[in-house]
Amino acid sequence: MIKKKKILVTGAAGFIGSHLVDRLLERGYVVYGLDDLSGGYLKNIDKKCRFSKIDLRQRKKVEDYIKKTKPEIIFHLAADATEGRSQFTPLNCTERNYLAYMNLIVPAIRYGMKRMVLASSMSVYGAQQPPFYEEQEAKPEDIYAISKASMEGATKILSSVHGFEYVIIRPHNVYGPKQNMADPYRNVVAIFINRLLAGKPFYIYGDGEQKRCFTFIDDCVNPFAEAGFLPAAKNQIFNVGPGGDQAVSINELKTVIFKEFFKGQPVPEKLQPIYLPDRPLEVREAFSTHEKAEKILGYKAKTSLSDGIAKMIAWARKNGYQKPIYLDKIELPALNLPQTWKKKLI
Repeated sequence: MIKKKKILVTGAAGFIGSHLVDRLLERGYVVYGLDDLSGGYLKNIDKKCRFSKIDLRQRKKVEDYIKKTKPEIIFHLAADATEGRSQFTPLNCTERNYLAYMNLIVPAIRYGMKRMVLASSMSVYGAQQPPFYEEQEAKPEDIYAISKASMEGATKILSSVHGFEYVIIRPHNVYGPKQNMADPYRNVVAIFINRLLAGKPFYIYGDGEQKRCFTFIDDCVNPFAEAGFLPAAKNQIFNVGPGGDQAVSINELKTVIFKEFFKGQPVPEKLQPIYLPDRPLEVREAFSTHEKAEKILGYKAKTSLSDGIAKMIAWARKNGYQKPIYLDKIELPALNLPQTWKKKLI
């Protein structure tokens, strides 16, 4: 039986968004999807999704669409999720994140939205001492994190005034099939695998001892779906991703990727990584607590890093090497712009 509640997923052709669409359709919901296809692909979208191509920066088009569809639950995943690049493209980051979100949420409130599930970012915690916890004060250290923290704050204010429910999800370094392999600015797992598919070495910033927790997409998408409907999730913030006991350095990530890519065989010398200077404002260690998501959303880190990497490599081999797509223009080129971007090395 089709569930009649109208659900909208923005960023529906993107990585997490397309997986979320799949999961909601599996559960029998009617799902509408929006994407401007700047970082997503039509091939990612299930044909049962009622999809429209719209750029959320186009206020009038967004308002007309919301007025027509009147979604009751919105999962907002559309974003310019380029944390490291945002210092060099602050206008693009702000327009595609905060401004686009305002263009969406204002008409959504006007036309009867009941709950907003906002995809935020662990970057809002900044360079504080990990593990990060949900009640911690946001201390963003980059333009992207500022936009996400502002979106969170605006959501809380508008909710308190206009009465809709919200759930804020802060995912951690999600990877897996359907990730954009052609993006040279983000997604370290995808970039490393894509370079190996091309028979070329990948680049590591700094000494490679930065620590992160990586989340396989299957483990991330279920909590997102649950966040749209569970009464206990109302007006809550959740970290979604493994805890510090599963944090790995970029050097350790490199080792796992090599092992799964070459099936335990020796790594060719020409494919050993090339180390470059640190990127500006990169946080050294970033991982969070996740007990709240476990208790309320049923989150579980079921997929080991090696298993997840193996699944992503198998998918990537089927799709083949993807030529990186660079921006035509960097808004604020600078001497400390990472060389991989300046010289288009990836």
